Amino acid sequence: MVPQPKKVVYRLDDRVSSNASGDGLNDFIGFRSIPTPTLALVRSTEEHYEAKNEASGKCTNAKITTTTLTATGYGFKNNRHLFTGYPIVGNHNNLQASGSCLDGSEDGQPSACPWDSRVKGQFFHQTTFSIGLSKVKSFIQDVQKLRDMVPDALCGVELYNGILMRYVTASDAYLAKQENGLDFDITYYRSKDPMAPRLHEDILEEIEQMAIIKYGGSPHWGKNRNLAFDRGIKKYSNIGEFLKVKEAYDPFGLFSSEWTDQVLGIQGRPIIIKEGCALEGLCICSEDLHCAPKKGYYCRPGKVYKDARVCTRIGSSV
Repeated sequence: MVPQPKKVVYRLDDRVSSNASGDGLNDFIGFRSIPTPTLALVRSTEEHYEAKNEASGKCTNAKITTTTLTATGYGFKNNRHLFTGYPIVGNHNNLQASGSCLDGSEDGQPSACPWDSRVKGQFFHQTTFSIGLSKVKSFIQDVQKLRDMVPDALCGVELYNGILMRYVTASDAYLAKQENGLDFDITYYRSKDPMAPRLHEDILEEIEQMAIIKYGGSPHWGKNRNLAFDRGIKKYSNIGEFLKVKEAYDPFGLFSSEWTDQVLGIQGRPIIIKEGCALEGLCICSEDLHCAPKKGYYCRPGKVYKDARVCTRIGSSV
């Protein structure tokens, strides 16, 4: 889903006969090795827009990003070398996975994976969750209301391929999905300074709280901020059975940590209350100090989900 221009890109996967011709490859652009000067330029540009509070600049770049991805087939290749159009036919292992950056040669870092912390490249938050099918429509409508109220607020998400959605099915595995639903995957800018607020931070925080609290979304185990995991384990009806198995196979807690104990509801909570804690998703703000009042960001109710508490920029102070 590309929120700002109100567009959705659908991807349909299907099986064909094993003797069908085709040597397609998924080489997603964002997972390729990229020249380090290019990575630095892209990051510096976004940092500039953040510092200047220029949503319009992000929106312009978002249009370029979306247009480029669409024109190049999101990195798909029909014959392992070029994208010539749809459909793309190939082996399952070449189409359902991507990551040519990991196969690249060590070149002394004239090029690097975009997420390589040794160079100036991407640094981002991720908010990923599943919402039951019975609630998905209402959640999407709430997000659309937010987008319509602040049209430029989600351009930053489009720089990271928009809001990814995929259908998921329920399973009786102890920590699996409790019901059929939709996964939502949102990636967005993160400052290297944990005390620095983000452009339109309140909108993404409201979506995050709306999904996890209002619509009871279950968090992805690896791609979320602390607040998404707070008491989240209670959403899993079989957690008791899981803990029995955990105790049987790991009675001394060899594979446990303070973090896993917090997430699994064994001891403590993943929430950390301190100055600026809401900026990094360590807490949901309950007072202005949890945001960045000296930089003009205060704890306020959400615009659509009024029970949300988000760090909102007030006035022109940054």
